[in-house]
Amino acid sequence: MSSRQRVLIIGGNGQVSTSLLHTLQADSCQVMQVGRPTVDLLEPRTIVDAISRFDPTIVVNAAAYTAVDKAEDEPDLAKAVNATGAEAVAKAAATAGAAVIHFSTDYVFDGGKTTPYVETDPIAPLGIYGQTKALGEQLVAAANPRHVILRTAWVFSPFASNFVRTILRLLSDREELQIVSDQYGTPTYAPDLADVVLRVVQRLAGSADPDCFGVFHAVNTNSTSWFEFARAINAAAARHGATQRIIRPISTKEYPTKARRPAYSVLATDKLQNVYGIRLRGWQDALDDCVDRLFANGTAPSQTKRPPPELGK
Repeated sequence: MSSRQRVLIIGGNGQVSTSLLHTLQADSCQVMQVGRPTVDLLEPRTIVDAISRFDPTIVVNAAAYTAVDKAEDEPDLAKAVNATGAEAVAKAAATAGAAVIHFSTDYVFDGGKTTPYVETDPIAPLGIYGQTKALGEQLVAAANPRHVILRTAWVFSPFASNFVRTILRLLSDREELQIVSDQYGTPTYAPDLADVVLRVVQRLAGSADPDCFGVFHAVNTNSTSWFEFARAINAAAARHGATQRIIRPISTKEYPTKARRPAYSVLATDKLQNVYGIRLRGWQDALDDCVDRLFANGTAPSQTKRPPPELGK
């Protein structure tokens, strides 16, 4: 990579921003990571100041409002971060002559398909979170023609809050779990997503090809349900000596949430492979790597030993 390529990561200690920092630094990028309060997407001046100070050639916006259910009660805040805040980042980057890499979500789709979604499929989000992310895509694209929007899904990692760590915690102190089995998607490992960004950054450093810009789907290979995902986590933990728990499938109707989720939001990644030559490994291999790291560094929850029935309830 050219030494002139400078990458500014906007985002605090989340899964994606943390993975990005590790990956880009390992590749000897000139990189700076900034989060709140230094850069706050609700305060556009802080965005402009950070970009002016670092003078990046690429800005990666990894900051987002991701509380899917809470967004139903905080639509204005979700929009301010995911839409107008994202627009401010893209606009400031464009003013500075920098490209922008922005993350979006599978929740921009309504789940009505039964085959993987491609980038040109119509978007029709079901909830506030998806609506604000969809609007963010449109505003980012309009604000900066040199944009790469990466739609991803079901992100997990060895750090921060995510489905894998939540399931491991629940498995540590419950005998049985009930997990939704009729929602299908594509789990994505944050370190693998960071590798995608690195490849995109490397390509943009030496190319003005307009095909490099636009919307791309970036997820690990293969799809699954939340139920099967949880079962795989259970099996991965068992390989490290954890006790196998009972996991039962339930329907979405049996587990109502404030925000509607798409029943099927599997993303096709052919465009990413055709343009950038990137095809991520299967989510199963990525999950094994994630769980291995959690147990190796001692951050996997230890299973609670329950007292015998006669000593406790």
